[in-house]
Amino acid sequence: MTSLWVPTRDGRRLHATTLGDAPPTVVFEAGAAASRLSWSLVQPRVAAFARAVAYDRSGLGRSAPDPAGRTLDRMADDLNDLLDTLGPGPVILVGHSAGGPIVRLATARRPERISGLVLVDPIDEAAEVVFAESFRRNERLSLRAGTALARLGVLHLLFRSQLAVMPDDVRAEMRREAFTPQVMRTAADQARTFMDELAAWRTDPPAPGAVPVTVISGARPGGGMSTTDRAAANASHAHRAGTSPSGRHALAANSAHDVPFTDPDVIVAEIRRLIAS
Repeated sequence: MTSLWVPTRDGRRLHATTLGDAPPTVVFEAGAAASRLSWSLVQPRVAAFARAVAYDRSGLGRSAPDPAGRTLDRMADDLNDLLDTLGPGPVILVGHSAGGPIVRLATARRPERISGLVLVDPIDEAAEVVFAESFRRNERLSLRAGTALARLGVLHLLFRSQLAVMPDDVRAEMRREAFTPQVMRTAADQARTFMDELAAWRTDPPAPGAVPVTVISGARPGGGMSTTDRAAANASHAHRAGTSPSGRHALAANSAHDVPFTDPDVIVAEIRRLIAS
């Protein structure tokens, strides 16, 4: 595995890791408070047939915080800055959870170099449930609780199931990097505008053009999602796949929301299918 530091247009640096060297390039975008390490069960498998790149957004993992804040616009710009460094493409973008809207917006801005999108249990503006006051209230409570637990040094206890499936070296890195007060500050920075920006997409969504889109849904409730919430999320995923001329909707049978941890092979198979097509 090779580490590299990627410059952004305003002088920050983002930490990334690369594995493999066969075309195309596959770039992984993690969920809201997650880093490159959340892809540790997927990235090595994809590296067997492509160049696999995972990175840390500003304020997560080894990347320093962004003093200007964390809007969807800035996160999509950072991703495109990373792609500028990696070369002209073709590129497949893979985004989990809140990473889904980031890769969609980055694609809409530079669609010519993107050969496919894989959205892994993404948050989507077509799911009305995510705009309910109860959803936002739960998000605020989770951020406050997570911040308190991070200050006490025990936040990792909430993520024991994720840690348990990781190799020993990745588990140790996650313990050092993934559960700090800085991570929670970044999560709060992202949450400050994220849902309002996403709400605007209900009438004016980013357009990926003819880029093929695959959406992978968790098949199970859990992770804070009721059976009703899961059905609404998966309906929004089917809708998103249906907006692509080459759209596909797949289910991760063993998963609730944390598909990269519980069904990594499903993600790998869908990336391989996009490459083959």
